[in-house]
Amino acid sequence: MKILVIGGGGREHALAWKLAESPKATKVYVAPGNGGTALAGGKLENLNITDVQALREWAQAEKIALTVVGPEAPLAAGVVDEFRAHGLKVFGPTKAAAQLESSKAFSKDFMARHSIPTAQYETFTDAVAAHAYVDRLGAPIVIKADGLAAGKGVVVAMSLQEAHDAVDFMLVDNKYGVTHNEGGARVVIEEFLDGEEASFIVLCDGKNVLALATSQDHKRLKDGDQGPNTGGMGAYSPAPVVTADVHHRAMREIILPTIRGMEKDGVNYTGFLYAGLMIDKAGQLKTLEFNCRMGDPETQPIMMRLKSDLVDVMLAACDGKLDQFELQWDRRTALGVVMAAAGYPEAPRKGDVITGLPAAADDAMVFHAGTQLGDDGQPVTSGGRVLCVTVLADSVKQAQQKVYDVARGIHFDGAQYRRDIGFRAIKKAD
Repeated sequence: MKILVIGGGGREHALAWKLAESPKATKVYVAPGNGGTALAGGKLENLNITDVQALREWAQAEKIALTVVGPEAPLAAGVVDEFRAHGLKVFGPTKAAAQLESSKAFSKDFMARHSIPTAQYETFTDAVAAHAYVDRLGAPIVIKADGLAAGKGVVVAMSLQEAHDAVDFMLVDNKYGVTHNEGGARVVIEEFLDGEEASFIVLCDGKNVLALATSQDHKRLKDGDQGPNTGGMGAYSPAPVVTADVHHRAMREIILPTIRGMEKDGVNYTGFLYAGLMIDKAGQLKTLEFNCRMGDPETQPIMMRLKSDLVDVMLAACDGKLDQFELQWDRRTALGVVMAAAGYPEAPRKGDVITGLPAAADDAMVFHAGTQLGDDGQPVTSGGRVLCVTVLADSVKQAQQKVYDVARGIHFDGAQYRRDIGFRAIKKAD
């Protein structure tokens, strides 16, 4: 069967790679894909179409049997609605369901309405009122742009000055260019939560829920969780912080109430659902955010560990049969390190030539994100997060040693990456 993966980042490279492993897949098209999917050859082929309607028309003409949507922007644009309206099998949430991610205010109001644990918050379009709320709540405090900002629209302000600057940046100047669903800039301001973060990602078919392997990512740019927030600088799976008890509670208190709540609100939720969890010292959970797609870079380690046929999983999800499915996982740890461009996250530099890329192996893969092929066929940087070097090993410590051995052999000018991905899990093991 012919399969389409929509998107062009590291998450989509990993999904396409895993789908192509299935004997059921004859061809996996990636739209628009990146330098890594272009270099992969074999079953993978890039498709230079991003317009929703044009993609649907192409998928119909090519008799695409399954479409998997990677990023949030096409989901928010209604790609699932468009494909379904023309009888195409597609995995992802509808435009209405994707508001859980596309609008922070919608998401917070939804959680409040359905008693899903989350941080105290208020939503503002007026800067004076927003500044007054910041003064009232004090620092640390969290400022979020209401809309899609490619993982960068959140500032965890450790001082009042930083918080006020973030309000001006997002609301007064709207430097992210983000607008909420009714237009204009809007921010959600919420209390700071202390604890350890984890990514809890599940598949939903409208009724049934199937949890993926647990994972934890590292949002800050620099070692020791210092520097600005990013889309994610590395991740590992499994995440020791998600104990059996935390897993059970996440399903009972957050995931299932979300699916049932959406249903109650007249919206059937299908697709990936990602709950960013904050787990405090007492093991209490709160929801930091929802994403309506898999995380990036969490997808890369999760796909490395998945032993089940991803095509079978996706078809079961599209057919409402996830209750008949059990996922098989590699018992080893997968760990991925993001290599980012010079100037990331503020102003990533493009066009730097990438050399030293190793051949793919069973226990080591380099997934591409911000790359494209230059005129000479050489991969060059084309975005902020460039590569995710991902390995499998028997422990987090061994995976960490192995991943940095691979990363040190890869070169592009100005490359920056953290040297401590997995440090929390190693600390727990020690």
